Amino acid sequence: MPLSNQLKNQHLLWRAGFGPAVEQLDNLDSASPQTLYKRLQKASSKKPEYLQAADNYLQGLMIGIQDIGRLQKQEMSPEQRKELQRKSREGIRSLNIYWINEMVNSDAQLREKMAFFWHGHFACRNLNVFFQQQLLDVIRQNALGNFRDLLHEVSRTGAMLNFLNNNQNKKDHPNENFAREVMELFTMGRGNYTEHDVKEAARAFTGWGANARGEFIFRKFQHDDGSKTVLGKTGNFDGDEVLDILLDQKQTARYISQKIYRFFVNENVDQKKSEWLADRFYRNDYNIDKLMEDIFTNDWFYGDNNIGCRIKSPIELLVGIQRMLPMKLENEEALLLLERVLGQILFYPPNVAGWPGGKTWIDSSTLMMRMRIPQLINDRDEFNIKPKDDDDQMMGRGDEMKKKDGYGMGKAGRPINAEVDWSAYLKFYDSVPREQLVNDISGILLQTKKAVGPEVITQYADNSSKENFIKTATLQIMSTPEYQLC
Repeated sequence: MPLSNQLKNQHLLWRAGFGPAVEQLDNLDSASPQTLYKRLQKASSKKPEYLQAADNYLQGLMIGIQDIGRLQKQEMSPEQRKELQRKSREGIRSLNIYWINEMVNSDAQLREKMAFFWHGHFACRNLNVFFQQQLLDVIRQNALGNFRDLLHEVSRTGAMLNFLNNNQNKKDHPNENFAREVMELFTMGRGNYTEHDVKEAARAFTGWGANARGEFIFRKFQHDDGSKTVLGKTGNFDGDEVLDILLDQKQTARYISQKIYRFFVNENVDQKKSEWLADRFYRNDYNIDKLMEDIFTNDWFYGDNNIGCRIKSPIELLVGIQRMLPMKLENEEALLLLERVLGQILFYPPNVAGWPGGKTWIDSSTLMMRMRIPQLINDRDEFNIKPKDDDDQMMGRGDEMKKKDGYGMGKAGRPINAEVDWSAYLKFYDSVPREQLVNDISGILLQTKKAVGPEVITQYADNSSKENFIKTATLQIMSTPEYQLC
């Protein structure tokens, strides 16, 4: 039986974005996936606005500070440094919320989803808000552009240079961390270079650093200008030339294409299709937009085996619910605690390899928590789980949060006090007969063939009115294991 346009378009919106928005429901069955994708491309072609999270205090503090060593040792008192760290963590919390709101509300779904992918690919954990908002801007600006440009620009950010210790990479005392991760995680993948290649590449990156505001600095007297041999090529290379050598390797196109296939199509990579994508990606000089068009406009992307096979990441889950059920959150920072409990906080990857994804998102506790979220949103449940202490992930608020009821989430431990705007969602089901509602709601919310039987949903839904039935049936379906898949 051929798949409906509705199911194909929902599949596209979950993979090329963060799921359908309620205002898109009327058009899900009419437009072709190819037409819908063109709309997504057009909406994502505009230049994104810079997300500024650092407040006036931080911005004023940065004026005139040129060197991170001076910032740490000479320019500031211990009290000022402590205040700077507190304000910076506060800024990262704000940046997290700003970006979540973009994911929920922006028409540029394709750009934000690609930026979300690159955020995991170029994973960076750093407590300097200037570094993080600069890196995020580089990723969002180049998310659908050219991977060559993206790699070069990310490699010059203060966030990445500091996270991977390249500020300590100096002539005669090279630090190999940055060079190694560029090869292993950002370009070719493990096993496609030698230890000698890493050592020689590290020499090329000597002198690369950044100041406290994240601005790139080349310290020429710390740079090794001798001859180097990387992947069989010899010359007086600098860092940019080494990056180009890595990009010249087709293995880089192959590695990136496979990673994109796993994230956007299926964790079980079809090697023939992946190799076809890599070949085109390489021949198009790493044009990301063309690579994604090759995926999302191809018939095999809409194959039955690719639909409903991915476990939503915590961010995809939280954003997708808000796109379908527009809501105003009384305490937006509650989302940060949910991110933490579910195992994915933006700007706090577990390590430089990023979040592993897939089945690692699910264990006995996180699955139960995921299925409680719709009830938390509906203010019917209390949040009584205390995550493990991690001052970085608590963003410097560990003691403060413990002093409050509900682990910092206010009275009765409720993390989300949401005012859901049901109007557009209810209107969509105006003409649907009562006995068909559960099947229609399931068809919109679920990407899987299997689902909890309509009689079970009906049994636990509020049957006092059609409106209440739609609301409660929707929340019940969102609380099923099947809703965790896209």
